[in-house]
Amino acid sequence: MTQTHAQATHAVAQVDDQRILRLAHDTLDIEADAVRHLQHRLSPTFVQAVRAILNVKGRVVVMGMGKSGHVGRKITATLASTGTPAMFVHPAEASHGDLGMVKDTDLVIAISNSGESDELAAILPVLKRQGVPLVAITGGAQSTLANHADIVLDSGVAKEACPLNLAPTASTTAQMALGDALAVALLDARGFRAEDFARSHPGGSLGRRLLTHVSDVMRSGDAVPHVLPTASFSELMREMSAKGLGASAVVDEDQKVLGVFTDGDLRRLIEKGTDMRQLTAEQVMHRHPRTVRATALAAEAAELMELHRITSVLVVDAQGVLCGALNTNDLMRAKVI
Repeated sequence: MTQTHAQATHAVAQVDDQRILRLAHDTLDIEADAVRHLQHRLSPTFVQAVRAILNVKGRVVVMGMGKSGHVGRKITATLASTGTPAMFVHPAEASHGDLGMVKDTDLVIAISNSGESDELAAILPVLKRQGVPLVAITGGAQSTLANHADIVLDSGVAKEACPLNLAPTASTTAQMALGDALAVALLDARGFRAEDFARSHPGGSLGRRLLTHVSDVMRSGDAVPHVLPTASFSELMREMSAKGLGASAVVDEDQKVLGVFTDGDLRRLIEKGTDMRQLTAEQVMHRHPRTVRATALAAEAAELMELHRITSVLVVDAQGVLCGALNTNDLMRAKVI
C-alpha cells in the first residue's frame, strides 16, 4: 500500500457521522433553494417556450453536453411520454453528421449551465441558418448560447451543492426542474390524460391498471357459476365447487342477476347452526349484489372489492344480465393488484 493510499484510507476512516449528515442536509437545502428561486424567474418567456413547443410541427430536439446531457436525456424521455414527440441529439455527434436529424420543422432545447459549451457553440450558427427555433436552458444570461437563442429560460443557481462549488449538482437539479415544468405545462395544454400516459407505458404497472378492462380478465361462459333461484342448496354447492370462484350467481330464466351466494355466506349460515338441506338458492342468496360492467377498468373492480371487503364480483351488461365474474385471484394473475 502506498503512502498516499494509506493516508486516503485513514482520512476516510476519520470522517464522522455528523459531518456526513450535515453535508447531506446542506446539499438538500442548497438544491431546494435553487429550485425555489426558479419560481421568481419564471416570466412570459416560459409561456413563450411552451407556446413555441405546442406550435412545432416536427419534434423537440434536446441537446446538452456532460451532466447537462444526462439531464437532457431525462427531459427528452419525460416529454416523449407525456405527449410531446422528442429526441435527444448529442452535440458532439451533431457536428459529425447527426445534425442531419434536425429538420426546419423541429425545435431545439439546448441545455448548458455556462452557455459556453464548445460543442454546442459550434452548431448554433447552423441551427440559426436552418431557421430552427432555439430554446436555451442556461445559467449564463449573456452567454453564447443565450445570445443565439430565441427564448432563454434562466436556470442559474447561486452556488453548487458540491463543497468545492465545482461538480454540477444544484445547477443540474434546476435544469431538471425546468424541464419537468415544461413537460407538465405541455401535457396540460394538450389535454393529456392518464389513459394517454398508460398507452406509452404498456409494460408497467400503471399501464396494466389503466389499460386492462374487466372484459380482459373476467371468467365467461360456462366458467361463470350460476344457478336458478329454485336450485336446491346441494345443487348450489356443487356449482360453486365445480367453478372455483368462491361464489355463485343466482339468475332468472333470462340470466338476469337476482342475487349471489358466497363462501362467506356459507360460513355465516354454519355459524348460526342453520339446517340448509331443504333450502333453495333463492332463500340463501344475498340480494342486490355488487356488480361491475365488462367495459370498466379492472382496477375499478379491484377498488370495488376492496371498498366492500368482498373477494369476487359479478359482471353484468346494461340490462343486468350476467356476462361474467372475477375474483381477486384473477386480478392478481393479471398483475392489476
